[in-house]
Amino acid sequence: MSEIPGDLKFLKSHEWARVEGGGRVTVGISDHAQGLLGDLVYVELPDIGDTVTAGEASAVVESVKAASDVYSPVSGTVVEVNQALADKPETINEDAFGEGWLYVVEISKPEELDELLGPDEYAEQMDQEED
Repeated sequence: MSEIPGDLKFLKSHEWARVEGGGRVTVGISDHAQGLLGDLVYVELPDIGDTVTAGEASAVVESVKAASDVYSPVSGTVVEVNQALADKPETINEDAFGEGWLYVVEISKPEELDELLGPDEYAEQMDQEED
């Protein structure tokens, strides 16, 4: 398992949020999640301008094994999407916490960040799942 970056916050369903400043939050799925899914073959991202809601499906990642909804960790408006994933979805497998990001949200409810798990809490949850 890769190291969990200390600047991320997580949903229990393995999505991460990185606060970028200026009210923007980058969203992706964890290294643990991509590992469970296996080789990703397709990614369906929201469109720029779409509104996403915390805890609701906002994207889909599809592997050779299964398709899985991606839940938004925060509410807001999508201002950027990772277009490179259309041609190379396996980037998520290779660098889930970096180049494999999915989209950027202009956050509408910053207080939602307080409800997410910190890196240590997330690691603890993963340990419990493996027991």
